[in-house]
Amino acid sequence: MPSTPQGTAREVLSAFLRLGLTSFGGPTAHIGYFRREFVERRRWLDEAQFAQLLTIAQVLPGPASSQLGFSLGLLRAGLRGAAAAFVAFTLPSVLLLLGLAGMISRSQAGVGAPLMHGLKLAAVAVVAHGVWQMGRRMTTDARHVGIAAAAAVVMLVGAQPWLQLVVIAVAAMAGRWMPTAGETPTVTGLPTMVSRTCGKSALALAALLLAVALAAPLVSALAGTTRAAATTDPAANLLTLGAAFWRVGSLVFGGGHVVLPLLEQSVVASGWLPLETFLAGYGAAQAIPGPMFSLAAFLGASVGTGASPWLGATVATLGIFLPGFLLVVGMLPIWGQFAGAPAAQRSVAAINAAVVGLLAAALLDPILRVGVESPLDALLALVALLLLRDARRSPLWAVALCALGSVALGALGFR
Repeated sequence: MPSTPQGTAREVLSAFLRLGLTSFGGPTAHIGYFRREFVERRRWLDEAQFAQLLTIAQVLPGPASSQLGFSLGLLRAGLRGAAAAFVAFTLPSVLLLLGLAGMISRSQAGVGAPLMHGLKLAAVAVVAHGVWQMGRRMTTDARHVGIAAAAAVVMLVGAQPWLQLVVIAVAAMAGRWMPTAGETPTVTGLPTMVSRTCGKSALALAALLLAVALAAPLVSALAGTTRAAATTDPAANLLTLGAAFWRVGSLVFGGGHVVLPLLEQSVVASGWLPLETFLAGYGAAQAIPGPMFSLAAFLGASVGTGASPWLGATVATLGIFLPGFLLVVGMLPIWGQFAGAPAAQRSVAAINAAVVGLLAAALLDPILRVGVESPLDALLALVALLLLRDARRSPLWAVALCALGSVALGALGFR
């Protein structure tokens, strides 16, 4: 039987709206904000329960910090609370990135070009820092270092979008058969606001929609449909866009910077957006509060679907977030049983290592190749990286440094 809600959706909305307006720093920082707010200050749950929710968010595909927030809202006020947490935490960043998309589309000259270039340099620094941090945490032994290196080499040599899915699948199978170091801790279940029947339905729906999203490119190829041929049909373009972002939301593990390779393949390699615009949006996403997956709103508004930019942003945003939320609803009722399986834990660890390799490959090509155009660019990106790594400043500092530095170089005639 589902547990009885301890709070209201309005209470959840109020708490998460404040966090959505003030939570700078990316997914890791968001986890700290959530813990202080809901474990220490509001006491909605205890440390053990919070740790289990965090583990669920980390082992499932999707945006980890947003899934954690969704889970907190779900445990507090049921499905309405979960929806309130998502809307309140995500909407501020979505609106900010929609505004940025409109500005970029109108700033093709003057300060606009150097500013966009500065945002690309910020993306170089932030992604390099992400690779360094994730590598330290997720490749702690020779086996996982080997998985990460192999994943990077495969992507750099193969350079095909579908190879990412193959890399993730192979890593999961390899991890399953790795020997376990130490004993697996016992994990108990959590209070859940949904029944097992509801959970199974959510998992079935997630699987069905993923199958449809994965089949969409194949169907288009067999039918001979190209992106150029589809631009006159906004409805078809929106469906294609939604399928692309649903695939990303269903297949990316960990959230944060790890979404970059899949998004780049979905919207740049497929011809939806130029890489310069993609990197500018990615860099700007580091300077706003809320989840970084809100970048989907910028991308959805920037592509030429023929429909309203607001509609494109909505389709892309829902497409990238909803798969992870369906998986949370499906996992909570069976969490205790799943978490006790050592093979599942080993597979997730191997997938995380492979994701480090995918991100490293994306850093080398195309981010460094396109973002850094001169030695001064390299110096600016390096200083921004040192701010993040050694001075432990937030990504906002890196974005400000690169944006202002690039504009200054342009004014001095170095661009």
